[in-house]
Amino acid sequence: MAEENAVASGKYRRVVLKLSGESFAHAGERGIAMDEVVAIGQQICKAAQGGVQIAIVIGGGNILRGAQFTAGNSSIQEATAHYMGMLATVINGLALQDAIESLGVETRLLTAIRMEGVAEPYIRRRAKRHLEKGRIVILAAGTGSPFVTTDTAAAQRALELDADILMKATRVDGVYSDDPEKNPHALLYSELSYNAVREQNLRVMDPTAIAQCMEHDMPILVFNYKKEGNIERATGGARVGTLISSQVAVAK
Repeated sequence: MAEENAVASGKYRRVVLKLSGESFAHAGERGIAMDEVVAIGQQICKAAQGGVQIAIVIGGGNILRGAQFTAGNSSIQEATAHYMGMLATVINGLALQDAIESLGVETRLLTAIRMEGVAEPYIRRRAKRHLEKGRIVILAAGTGSPFVTTDTAAAQRALELDADILMKATRVDGVYSDDPEKNPHALLYSELSYNAVREQNLRVMDPTAIAQCMEHDMPILVFNYKKEGNIERATGGARVGTLISSQVAVAK
């Protein structure tokens, strides 16, 4: 399939990049730090200059997580809390859109919940058309449904948009055998199979996202976006981080 050929050649035509909400804030803090957002935007713009089409799925954990309202005796229903989280991703999407456009690159913000005064509604064919025109597409509000994480939204969008690969940007160098902050002897994997991720219960993405990618053979790259130039390297096909795919027989 096309994705396999792209991964083998190291050249990507189209990627979906998953950014967590935490990437919009300083480490250990909440809210939006525009210096962090602009730094990410600069990397994305450089990557786009290489010719790769980029769609970005945004998280909202820097503003709020639905889980914080579902613990204890909260008066907010769980579904409502998830919708609040979706709106947080839109706030992040607006910040990233302005940061990227301030650098002279055209974007489109598409949301899974209609809010025409703020952004375009997510329509698969429209999103693909924007990508073909060289625009950076920012996808917010998850899938528009509660009880679905933004990881799963990223997997779904990667499949819908015929991406070559799903890339998850993190603050660590890839997938480790254990938490590297707690275990200094944790091993960094360069390659993993989907089955290894599931069997070892490695914290990469939520299980539904992994299962979706596994079923449809969508490769996943987990890498450290905090290293300057890594987004450009990753989208350009350089070997950074941990590659998860069906082509890996054993963990490496």
